[in-house]
Amino acid sequence: MDNIPKILKKYLNKDGIINCLDAFKLARELKIDPSEIAELTKKYSIKIDNCELGVFGSNDFGELRDDIYKKLSSKANPEKKVECSAAWEVAQEFSLKKVGSTTKKSDIEVIYCQLGCFRTRIHHGSKS
Repeated sequence: MDNIPKILKKYLNKDGIINCLDAFKLARELKIDPSEIAELTKKYSIKIDNCELGVFGSNDFGELRDDIYKKLSSKANPEKKVECSAAWEVAQEFSLKKVGSTTKKSDIEVIYCQLGCFRTRIHHGSKS
């Protein structure tokens, strides 16, 4: 696709970066699987930022919610790691922002980014 640079440019924020949610929209427009986005943006030296689940970026998050923590914990493995897609499923019930707040401020680690940005991460938070 020769028009990829033009399409990518539509999704850049003021800092020349693509936000997480916009990366999903980009995948939809390009008719590619979201897991291919990180490789594509890397090819064009574009960074993906502001993970909706709090893994990276500077999104502002609220407080940890115990009900969301319990729901995420039920989907996590014994090491408290939950796949990004499972966290998004929980967000269908609560919202991405609330699920992101809970993962950001707890001992739950989000793994296997749906955009291909990361497989695992180190999380130093703890459930209060």
